[in-house]
Amino acid sequence: MPNVIQQIVEGQDAAARLGTLADAHVYPRSIHPLEESALFLVQRNGRRLLALLSGQPDSRGLALEMRELEHDGQTLWLGLGKLSHDNAARVRALLPTTAPTRVGLRTAAGLGDRLGLATPGHIRAMRHTTEVVPVLAQQSIREMERTGRSPQEVLDDATWGVLQEGWRQPWGADADHLMTAHDIDACLAAGFVMYTLDPRAHVDNAAETDDIATLRAKYEALPWERLDSTAEATYAAYVGQTWYLDVSHRLAMSDTGLLRAACKYGTALAHIRELYEHLRDAAGDRPWELEISVDETDTPTRPEEHLYIALELRRLGVEWVSLAPRYIGRFEKGVDYIGDLQTFEEDWRWHVAIARALGPYKLSLHSGSDKFSIYPIAARHAGDLVHLKTAGTSYLEALRAVARIDPPLFREILTFAATHYETERRSYHVSGELAHLPDPDTLPDAQLEQQLDHFDTRQVLHVTFGVVLNATDSDGRPLFRERLYDLLSGHEETHYAMLEKHLARHVTPFEA
Repeated sequence: MPNVIQQIVEGQDAAARLGTLADAHVYPRSIHPLEESALFLVQRNGRRLLALLSGQPDSRGLALEMRELEHDGQTLWLGLGKLSHDNAARVRALLPTTAPTRVGLRTAAGLGDRLGLATPGHIRAMRHTTEVVPVLAQQSIREMERTGRSPQEVLDDATWGVLQEGWRQPWGADADHLMTAHDIDACLAAGFVMYTLDPRAHVDNAAETDDIATLRAKYEALPWERLDSTAEATYAAYVGQTWYLDVSHRLAMSDTGLLRAACKYGTALAHIRELYEHLRDAAGDRPWELEISVDETDTPTRPEEHLYIALELRRLGVEWVSLAPRYIGRFEKGVDYIGDLQTFEEDWRWHVAIARALGPYKLSLHSGSDKFSIYPIAARHAGDLVHLKTAGTSYLEALRAVARIDPPLFREILTFAATHYETERRSYHVSGELAHLPDPDTLPDAQLEQQLDHFDTRQVLHVTFGVVLNATDSDGRPLFRERLYDLLSGHEETHYAMLEKHLARHVTPFEA
C-alpha cells in the first residue's frame, strides 16, 4: 500500500479523511486496507456505495467508476460503485471474512433479516458475546417469496452489512426450511453454506392419535425401499431395545412407540435422505452443512421419536450438525414461551441426552426469538449444543423504529396489518386476537412504541410482513415498502440501536 494511502486510512480520523476525498459519509468500521488500496462503504444522498481508494487506476475487478484525484502532491484513484451482486461476489473474494463459513458444533444464533437492512444491528448485538457465532444470512423460502427477495439478495445484503460493520469473525448463511431440490439448487447457486431441510409435508400428524390397528397398517405401507429396510428388520432393531443415554436417561422402545414414531416420521426420513443426497451431489467440493427440522408439525416430538429419527438418519448415511424437534409447549411467533417451564426443562433434558449420545449435534430452537424464559434452561443443560433461530423479531424492531420516528406511518401499517391478520395467520403458530388490539388512532404518539411490547400487536405485525411489503395502491404503487426503506435508511443509527439492544438479550444468555 502506498504510504499516502496508509496515512489516510490509519488512525481515528480515517473516515473523515476518506469522506473528504469521496465527498460522502464513510462508515468508519468498513475501512479495509488492501494491497496498494483500501476498500470501504460510503453513504451519499441516502444511498450506500462501494468505494475503493487506490494508488493505481485498477478497480481490482470491481464494477466502479474510477476517477483521478490529487492528494498531497500524489495522484490517487477513487472508485465508486453500486452494491450489486457482482460487486458483492468480488468483495467476498477480496475479503474472505465477508463470506460465510460453516459453523459446525459451535453455539450459533440465526438472525433472520426480512428487510435486508438489519445486519449491522445484528453484528452490534453479537459484539456483546464472544461465544456465539452469528448466522447473518438466514431466510426461509417462504419468507423470500413474501418479501420478494432472492437467495442471492439475502446473502449479498449480509455481505454488505459485514463489510459496513467491519466484522472479521466467522459467520454463517442458512437457507432455511427447504422442501424441494429446486429450493436447494437456488440457494447453492447463491452461496449459502447451511441448509435446513423441512419435511413437514411428509410427516403423518394423524399417527399421534391413530389406534394400534391403524398404526400397524400404516407401518406396513411405509416406503421401505426408499428407507433401505423392511418392516421386519426395523421392528427387530428397535422394539425391546434399551438405550442408556446418560446416567439419568434410559430409553426403552415399545411396540407402540416404534409404530407411532415410524408412521409419523418414516416417509419424512425418506424424503430427507433424498434431499440430502441431492445436496451432497450438487454441492460437489463446496463447503456445506445440514440441519434437519421437524418443528413445524402439529404435535411434540417424543424422546423415542427423536431417538428413532437420529438413528435412522445415521443408518441412511445422512450427516447433520443440528436438529430441530417439535418441543413441548408453544413456540409462537414473536412472543415468549407458552407453557410450564418445569415440564419444558424435563423434556429439553431428554432431547439433550439424545443429541449428546447419538451425535453430538446441536438442538435448534426454531421460532426462537423472544423466548427469554427458556434461554437459561437451554444454556444450562445443552451448553454449546444450541442453535437459536430468530427472524421476525428483527422486523418488529424495524417497526419500533417507525413508531418512534414516523407515528402516522406506523398507524397505517398497524391498521393495514390488522385487516389481513386472519388470512396471514393460517400459516403460522400464533394465538394473538384482533379483539385485544387497541385502536391505533386513539393512542397518543408517545404510546405507539409500547405496542411493540404487546402480545397481540406483536403477532399481528409479525405474520403480516409479506402483505405489508407487497401492498400497492390503486395505481400499483407501493403503499409502504418505499416509505419503510427510506425511513430506516435515513435513521440507521436509531434502527441499529434497537436491534442491538433487543438481539443482545437473545444471545448473552448463551455466553459461557
